[in-house]
Amino acid sequence: MKSFATLLLLGTLAVPAVAQQGPVLATYTVGSTTVSASALTSNLDTPWELLWGPDNFLWMTERGGRISRIDPNSGQLLPLHTVADVTETGESGLLGMVLHPDFATSPYVYVVYNYTDAGTLKEKLVRFTYSATANTLSSPLVLLGNITAVTTHSGSRLLILPDRTLLMTTGDAQQRSDAQTPASLNGKILRMNLDGTVPNDNPIAGSMLYTLGHRNPQGLTRAPSGRIYSSEHGENIEDEVNLIEVNRNYGWPTVEGLCSTPAEQTFCTANNVREPLATYTPTLAVSGLTYYNHPAIPGWNNSLLMLSLKAGTFKQLQLNTAGDRVDSQNDLWVGTYGRLRAVCVSPQGRVYVGTSNRDGRGTPAATDDRILVLENRAYIPAAVKNGASSLLQLWPNPATQTVAVRLPAAARASNTIQLRDVLGRTTRSIQLATGQQEVSLDLNGLRSGIYMVQAQLGDTRYTRRLVVE
Repeated sequence: MKSFATLLLLGTLAVPAVAQQGPVLATYTVGSTTVSASALTSNLDTPWELLWGPDNFLWMTERGGRISRIDPNSGQLLPLHTVADVTETGESGLLGMVLHPDFATSPYVYVVYNYTDAGTLKEKLVRFTYSATANTLSSPLVLLGNITAVTTHSGSRLLILPDRTLLMTTGDAQQRSDAQTPASLNGKILRMNLDGTVPNDNPIAGSMLYTLGHRNPQGLTRAPSGRIYSSEHGENIEDEVNLIEVNRNYGWPTVEGLCSTPAEQTFCTANNVREPLATYTPTLAVSGLTYYNHPAIPGWNNSLLMLSLKAGTFKQLQLNTAGDRVDSQNDLWVGTYGRLRAVCVSPQGRVYVGTSNRDGRGTPAATDDRILVLENRAYIPAAVKNGASSLLQLWPNPATQTVAVRLPAAARASNTIQLRDVLGRTTRSIQLATGQQEVSLDLNGLRSGIYMVQAQLGDTRYTRRLVVE
């Protein structure tokens, strides 16, 4: 049987957070939707990564080495760990982070950061193990190290794909030619297994190379379609938004942005170069990137949301249906909150943005750095509108081998009752026949923990928490 503390933790995993609605800093119009901006948490120091965790908390890295969780309801910051050997100098420090997709059973946190080895700055990817009961990270395991680094152009974002492989972006570390050298780890997007080994189906046997020809990619996201996108710093011209395709060349340093000059066109033809979806001259110093598709702000559906540092821009890039072209672009603001780097989207359709005004290049205000929340305060999720979930009866609860599920009324048509785990995966389902009101779910073989029973009657969805012992 799980401990009471663990059950409490898993209870927080299963129950969606309700965001605190702080004072509105500004409102913006997106189509017919009013989007409000407010501050969730202040007095941070250079947030670099923001993730929405399976515990319904925000997870954050700060460049100085701190990893924290943030309660999206209260804004309370819960420090987890400060990485002792992070070297923060120039643009270097603690950078990207990602959580294992099977976090309930594999509570691993992957981070990439700069460190000093015998007086030389380098970069590495490290896996930590999360303890929910102790609220700590421990047992660091280096999966990839000894990557060439200088105080600029380190990347680095992380992304785990559905096949349980990990993508890691690296900058060219000012070694421009290395971006075109397959044997170098710099100027690449690397792909590895979650234990740091090389996948058998990578383009080059024994190599982590996934794509090459990158200068300094600092945004990485995946759409549900499977398409992968990256944002990348240009040098003096043409910041890029790229559609990432395996084994493609992205041109740097021979090509900046589009294949627009005769020399670039020759190189692009000979080297399988994938041109960007969008470029920006003068450069904006593009940074965080995420994909948005949620009914809370329908005007952003099927869009990339991208931040920038130098220009302080929040930009929407509307994709076409296929996701292989940017059809239009809109700026929500330019420069209003200073430098911007980290962005993520919650399951409730709220967008969280981290400022980067304490990174040595900004002009910090008294409250910097901050996490901003963008939300449609008029939006009510269907599960809340449909409500009445207390009318769904479960007994016994807690349960061990079976649980009886009784709906408030007989089903008017054939329907399915589903049992979902804390990560939203369906672990059991059973068909409800027309006229049936009660059914028994078999729980044998399930892990102890918190689950959600879901049923639909007409336009009403019912959800009830179940404890399995």
